[in-house]
Parts: sequence; C-alpha cells; structure tokens
Amino acid sequence: MEVKNISDVQNDELGVLGQMTNMGHEQVLFCQDKQAGLKAIIAVHNTVCGPALGGTRMWNYTSEAEALKDVLRLSRGMTYKNAISGLNLGGGKAVIIGDSRKQKSEALFRRFGQFVDSLAGKYITAEDVGISPQDMTWVNMETNHVSGLPGKSGDPSPVTAFGVYMGMKASAKIQFGSDSLKGKKIAVQGVGHVGEYLVQHLQKEGAEIYISDIHEDTLKHVASTYGATAVGLDEIYDIDMDVYAPCALGATINDSTLARLKCSIIAGAANNQLENEFKHGEAVREKGIIYAPDFLINAGGVMNCYGEVYNIPNDRIMTMAEDIYNTTLGIINKSRDEGIPTYLAANRMAEERIKQLAHIKQYF
Repeated sequence: MEVKNISDVQNDELGVLGQMTNMGHEQVLFCQDKQAGLKAIIAVHNTVCGPALGGTRMWNYTSEAEALKDVLRLSRGMTYKNAISGLNLGGGKAVIIGDSRKQKSEALFRRFGQFVDSLAGKYITAEDVGISPQDMTWVNMETNHVSGLPGKSGDPSPVTAFGVYMGMKASAKIQFGSDSLKGKKIAVQGVGHVGEYLVQHLQKEGAEIYISDIHEDTLKHVASTYGATAVGLDEIYDIDMDVYAPCALGATINDSTLARLKCSIIAGAANNQLENEFKHGEAVREKGIIYAPDFLINAGGVMNCYGEVYNIPNDRIMTMAEDIYNTTLGIINKSRDEGIPTYLAANRMAEERIKQLAHIKQYF
C-alpha cells in the first residue's frame, strides 16, 4: 500500500473515502450507541508491518469533522511511529467524542470494546489522551485486543516520557555540543500523564522548567511538586527558552507560533506537532531549530504496549526506549547531510521499512 506524505494531502473538501484514499488508510469504522453515550471513530491506516496498534483518545471535539481529521492524522502517525521503531505493528488510532472528565462510564467503554472486537485483531487499542488504565479494563471485558492493562504493562506514559527525554537529550547533544539539560530553559506545554513524567526527568537533571496546561488543578500540582514556573496557555510561546516541548494536542508549530517561538530545539510528546509538515518542517529547519520528529521520540509508549502484546520483558522495552537517543542522532545527522527537514528524514526511514516488509509479505 502506498503511504502518502501528509503535506501533499488536502482533505478539507473531500468526503470520507477521499480522505482515506489521500492518506492511504485501509479502513475507518464509525461507532455509536445512544444509550451508552458512545460516539467514536476507529481508523486503521496500514497493517503491512503487523496489526494496527494505537491508543484511544477521548476529547470534546467541536465537530465530527474535526474528530475524523484527528483520527486520520493520528493513525497515520502510528504507522510511521511503529515502522521507524522497528516494531512488527501497523498503525491505527481511535477517538471517542466526549468530555473525559464528565462522560465516562463502564457501559461506554464496554460498548466501545465490542466495536474494537468486531475488527478481529486488525486493531489493538491502548490508552491515550483522556483515557486511563481503568478505562482499558472495561474495554478488556469485551475484547482481548487491548494493551496497557493494570498488572501487565500498565500505563505507557512513563516509557513515553522517557523516550521523549532521550530524544531531547540527543537533540541537545547536536545543538549545544553536550546532552546535558542542566540549566537549560525548557517549556513543557501540557503536563498530564506524559508531561508530568517528562518534568520529573527534567527536574532531576536541573533544568529550568516552565509549564502550561488547560487544567488549572493539574498545573498547580505539577508546579508545586517539581518547582516549575506556571505560565498562561498563550504565554508559553513567548518565553525565552532553549527547548519547546509540546506535550498536549498537535499542530502547535504553525505560522503564528513560529513567529514567536524563541527556542533552539523542539522536542515533545504531542502527535502531529507540525500543522503542515512540508511548510512548517522546512520553516523550522530554516530558522536553525532542531525538530525531533514527534513519532520518533514519543514511541516509548507504543514500545511499552508492544512488550505486552509480544511478551517482551520490561528491561528490554526500556533499552528500546533508550535507543531513541541514537535514532534521533541519526535522523538529525541525515537531515543535515542531505539538506532536508528532520521530519522528511524520519518519514523516509519509516517508509523504507514498510516497503521492505510489503515486498517480503508478497511471498506468503
């Protein structure tokens, strides 16, 4: 299956099938149950490397079109993430439309689990934004195609944060000549599960940390616990910082923010950080900012889930996450050697593995 560059995709005026075709998706499943309060979309992007694994996100989208756009972009990102990480997994994602602080219920997640099960193992789900391990236990009551369960691999957030930390240090090694983050000014946008664990690593290394979050209680907790400075949601773009770490939703690297950002490195856990890969990936490169591709450095979480699916020991998974450091070095150096943006260097590496496996599988 051909995997197209997202920068070549103009989806806004296309129907669902047109968007799927442009982005190379195999299948999209729309799910609803009025009594359970469920409205969800499951997107399977590519299964060449294996079953599509990707988390479920619960978010209060402003429209169904916005939810569809998000799940298509996220599932495509999972294909690249799993491929570049050398995992025998394809890419998929699910979104549940709703307020994760008010609308969760056992019935909702069990009904969602039935829809996941209807895909017969083509899609494996896990936690993402707005979802907890407890939610996954309800999903697991209806399907075995779920990972990140309590008592098994559990919450993937710590491993995700560790991988982001490794990618940030690798970026610092090239940009500053040392991978030490001591004394560096680092702005973490979004301090939920992954963001807080990242702040832990940064605090232990002695970084000067600034944080923002949409939830005031979360912001106050992380600020007081780790000695970070809390700033406003919009203010974070204007901080005189060394590293910008977007760890909330995507597309925060755009025309508006690039005109304001004062940083040398962008390295965070959020997916799809570049609003437009081609335009903003090149703009970041021209400004001399090292962008650590999101699907590369935030892959620790999916590695954690991969370990659960294939019974890989935790210490091996942590070694894999630590190796994100070396892969990031390789991608940045490839970018500089070839004069191309880092996102494109990473995309090409992922696409090459998909092509190789597609060639192999034609003989089976």
